[in-house]
Parts: sequence; C-alpha cells; structure tokens
Amino acid sequence: MRGLYLVTDRGLCGGKPLEEVVIGAVRGGASFVQLREKDVSTRFFVEEAGRIRKLLAPYKVPLIINDRVDVAMACDAEGVHIGQEDMPYEMVRKLMGQKAIIGLSVETWEDVEASQKLDVSYIGVSPVFATPTKTDTKGAWGLEGLSRIKAFSRHPLVAIGGINESNVKEVVKAGADCAAVVSAICASADPEAAARGINEIINSSLKER
Repeated sequence: MRGLYLVTDRGLCGGKPLEEVVIGAVRGGASFVQLREKDVSTRFFVEEAGRIRKLLAPYKVPLIINDRVDVAMACDAEGVHIGQEDMPYEMVRKLMGQKAIIGLSVETWEDVEASQKLDVSYIGVSPVFATPTKTDTKGAWGLEGLSRIKAFSRHPLVAIGGINESNVKEVVKAGADCAAVVSAICASADPEAAARGINEIINSSLKER
C-alpha cells in the first residue's frame, strides 16, 4: 500500500460526473479508489460500484468500498474499508476472503493497539487534520500522532483528513504510506492535474524517507 488513494465524495464534484473524477484521478496517478456513498440507495450504490469497477479494470487500480461489505461483495470489489462501528474485521475477512484488501479506521490509541492483533491490509489514520468531510471523528491526530502510530504499528498507514498539495509532503514524512485525498481532487476543476500534482509529491517524499 503506497501512493495516492482517492476517496470519492459526490457532493464535492459539483457538476462533474463521479466517473469522470475517478478516471481523471487514476490517469493522474491514483493507486487506489475508495467509493464512499452515505446517502444513496443500495441499488444505486451497487450499480455505480459495478460501473466504476469496470472503468478501473484496465488501469489495474483496485476498487475499495466504504463501509458496505454487501456492496463490495455484490460488485466483486477488491476491497472494503471499515470503521470502528462497522462489521467486525473477523467477519469481514471471513466474508470477503483472504485476498481482499480490508482497511480499518483508527480514531484512538486503543484502536491502534487493537489493530495490531488483526491482519488488516492497512489502517486508516483518521483524520490527520480537521476536515469538513469527516465530522464524526474523535479529534485530529496531527503529524505527531501519525508519527507515533508509524513507530508502533506493523501495518501500512493510509492517512486521511484535510490532506492536499500543500501538506502531503509532511504527511508522508510523518509516516503515511498512502495519502487519501477527497476534496483536493473531487472539488478540483481538473481532477487529473490535481491528482498528478499530489501524486508526484507523494512519490518523491516516499523516496526521500
């Protein structure tokens, strides 16, 4: 798990179709795409996920579904991202199989410690910075918190929350293996260019680390 990780937000895309934003981000270098939908029907979510998975297939970019294990299984997505209030990891792994990418959000130090016993694919450090796209969290980790988790955890770290071109270098230096970006790409007039700029900083920062 390394590189740029797009997390979608339909509300931030303005007039742009979500598929256009996703493909732009992938062409700009995104290595993972997480489809996050909080306010659509299950049928809509499943159909959309199926379309996006087909779009991503030629690029060999895995589709990760936020929260919804049923949707991930229905569209044969490569992975699912779960929070602390979602289905327990052990159940998700049993349903999704050993090859699936399963990410887990950590919001407290207790979450980080508990994750050490789990064979998750990565932990999502959430949020690194305060952000309007993540309002149901227990406070921001900051760069210090991210560094502390990196020193302790055996898992790859996906940092999310308020990350953009101006701060992504510091986030990678603090320990993030992947930087998850939402508004800096979804709300951009040119998602491909936005993704490319952030991805270049991530890659150069990983090499320097």
